[in-house]
Amino acid sequence: MDLEITNYNNRFQIKGTLNKLNLKTFNAQFANIFDKLDEVLLDIERVSSIDRAGVMALAKLHNESITKSKRLSIIGLGCKELYQHFKTEEPKQTSRNNNIANGSIVAA
Repeated sequence: MDLEITNYNNRFQIKGTLNKLNLKTFNAQFANIFDKLDEVLLDIERVSSIDRAGVMALAKLHNESITKSKRLSIIGLGCKELYQHFKTEEPKQTSRNNNIANGSIVAA
């Protein structure tokens, strides 16, 4: 399934697969989006598949929102690959008295 992006106001619905083959479509839609809008809502409920390039594109958009002090919200259950990328891990014990926590993201 190809990638389809529709929008109404500041809400963008992403449908289909988000992968390196259709990343140009995603990047074209969201190029300089935070120069035009202060808030962007991405609905990923209908994303059926996402690869590493797609996850990195979402992460890049997230970083841009932080850099420009804008708000990016991602809603919808989407696909498991996205959650696996951003999953929270328990701290791992490397020695008896030394715990190192892996980087984690907590979604509210």
